[in-house]
Amino acid sequence: MKITVIGTGYVGLVSGACLADVGNDVLCLDVDPAKIRTLEEGGIPIHEPGLLEIVRRNVAAGRLSFTTDVEYAARFGAIQFIAVGTPPDEDGSADLQYVLAAARNIGRYMDGYRVVVDKSTVPVGTGDKVRAAIAAELKARGADLPFSVVSNPEFLKEGAAVEDFMRPDRIIVGAEDERAILLMRELYGPFQRNHEKLLVMDVRSAELTKYAANAMLATRISFMNELANLAEVLGADIELVRQGIGSDPRIGWHFLYAGCGYGGSCFPKDVKALVSSGREHGHDLLILNSVEQANEAQKLRLVDKIVARFGSDLSGMNFGLWGLAFKPNTDDMRDAPSRVVIGELFRRGATVSAYDPVAMDEAHRIFGDEARLRYVDRPMAALEGADALVIVTEWKEFRSPDFERIRELLRHPVVFDGRNMYEPATMKRAGLEYHGIGRR
Repeated sequence: MKITVIGTGYVGLVSGACLADVGNDVLCLDVDPAKIRTLEEGGIPIHEPGLLEIVRRNVAAGRLSFTTDVEYAARFGAIQFIAVGTPPDEDGSADLQYVLAAARNIGRYMDGYRVVVDKSTVPVGTGDKVRAAIAAELKARGADLPFSVVSNPEFLKEGAAVEDFMRPDRIIVGAEDERAILLMRELYGPFQRNHEKLLVMDVRSAELTKYAANAMLATRISFMNELANLAEVLGADIELVRQGIGSDPRIGWHFLYAGCGYGGSCFPKDVKALVSSGREHGHDLLILNSVEQANEAQKLRLVDKIVARFGSDLSGMNFGLWGLAFKPNTDDMRDAPSRVVIGELFRRGATVSAYDPVAMDEAHRIFGDEARLRYVDRPMAALEGADALVIVTEWKEFRSPDFERIRELLRHPVVFDGRNMYEPATMKRAGLEYHGIGRR
């Protein structure tokens, strides 16, 4: 099948590369010449495990190509995926300007039947707006061409996006005409050889499903963080509580880890957008309002612990910081807790020595040549001359460090662990003062 993917971010590039890898002819469009230049030169503009190899393999096979030519892209694929950004507007609502611009371009240049697929995360009702935008362009051209609009939300975790696309646990297709449904079944056939994973529903239900999934996961995280903060007051251990409730099959183990808050490109934006959508329709989403408030407060939790230990004035102090990305296996720092922690340490007069396996360039782009932030190339180098260690991201390489070396390097043998990577008893035996999240 010939497919056009509009947008070469996490969703667009992963989707395009994976669809090409099962034999489709895929053209990826982006209006950013720098991104396309990077892709044509054999690189990728994002960090995602396994993606570079798939992109290079399919480019070499002639199944994957890239362009900035909007007209060519609109005429290329019978299926047109819209996978552009939907950043939050000032009021928290999703900004649909890029989605609707893509839709108008399709309507302006399409030359036959098209299935236009909303892959971006969009508010309920966007399918209607996309349909209207395409119809308006066709009318302006005096063209009478058939098309279908489908909602096909993505469920890709950054750091595991390739695996999630190639082995999905469900494929949501929101469509209301049989021709489009049949084409989507054909398209996703290679990804569900073992058993049927494709769920067909109406467009609006599909749009809401995506937001509901992310909002539920964000709620679980904030819920556990709230319990962790209570556990500290009550003298309980949130890790034992997690084991106690996670063993209940009605609750399960996923997204029950307490920490210093969630970030990234999805949860913060999607919770805000869903709250805004409810408000727009006169429905106040009380739980999700609290989820968002709890998460913003949780990002300050590590700083609160540092202040409780060393005082509010941190002038002259330096903190080693492990982890800048909002989660492991990505360089994404959008809404990352590290940004809040670093900013608060600066505000109180401290300096920071930071290490992250892949997000150093992104941090430099965000903070620039900030003199108070030193970048190092090894975890232990961040501790040289540091008063204490602050852990913000749970990278695997931090799981089993040399605790004796940590104690030797730090001016004060104190560790603030925002991801509960270590057992308090182990840290005590190592001679380290340990401050986790909700740990006794």
